[in-house]
Amino acid sequence: MYAPPVRKGPRVNEEIQVATIRLVDEAGEMVGVVPVNQGLELAQEAGLDLVEVSPTAEPPVCKILDYGKFKYQEQKKRSEARKKQKTFDVKEIKMRPSIDTNDYDVKMRSIVKFLGEGDKVKVTVRFRGREMVHQDLGLAVLNRVRDQLVELAKIEEFPKMEGRQMTMVMAPK
Repeated sequence: MYAPPVRKGPRVNEEIQVATIRLVDEAGEMVGVVPVNQGLELAQEAGLDLVEVSPTAEPPVCKILDYGKFKYQEQKKRSEARKKQKTFDVKEIKMRPSIDTNDYDVKMRSIVKFLGEGDKVKVTVRFRGREMVHQDLGLAVLNRVRDQLVELAKIEEFPKMEGRQMTMVMAPK
């Protein structure tokens, strides 16, 4: 009526349901192909567990080791891999087609800072009212940004119109 709970991770001790296994002892030495019962006896004599480390091999590979310590080390490996993973944030800088030089310089400093931190930058030029007629001015602003940052960044998404705004995405080199 009820299904038994599905175990995550390797099978341990009596859960190993095959006739023969390839056994590696607690010192890391290859013992060879032995019956499961003999592997369990060796593990009990050592005061450790018999853990199936490679269930898909023929015959399955089992090691004699402390299962609690094994689980702890696997968890540490996973968390270490997660720490080393680099996540990219996309920072957005908004400008207008008729941006003043001082405002432009302030925004450029922000873009350089974001790229230096390893983040992607989405530069957006917003058009209001009659500015939609002069999309070439917005494109000129984006081209100016691109030309100034040619050494620091590569264009990931070229300028394109999305409704009333023109966007460009840059990533650090």
